[in-house]
Amino acid sequence: MQVESSLGVAPWGGEKQEVNLLVARHTIDLLALLQEKTRGNLTLEEQRLLENTLTELRFRFVQVSEAEKKKPAEAPKTEAAPKSEEATKKDA
Repeated sequence: MQVESSLGVAPWGGEKQEVNLLVARHTIDLLALLQEKTRGNLTLEEQRLLENTLTELRFRFVQVSEAEKKKPAEAPKTEAAPKSEEATKKDA
């Protein structure tokens, strides 16, 4: 759920969720570490669940990463400079 939330694809909440690829990648890496450290100590069902979960989350991570790359870079917000006295006179 943490990864899905960080990727903005969680099935709950009506508001648009913010994408945080760093947190998502970190959480996926932690799950992979858990898989590595528990190898040989899990039941077949637990092992399959962890493998399938990691596969699905990695796939979603790639999808969201590619979608984020395609988004246009947000232009920095700049405030309009106040018009000079001469520009104000020309407009009048």
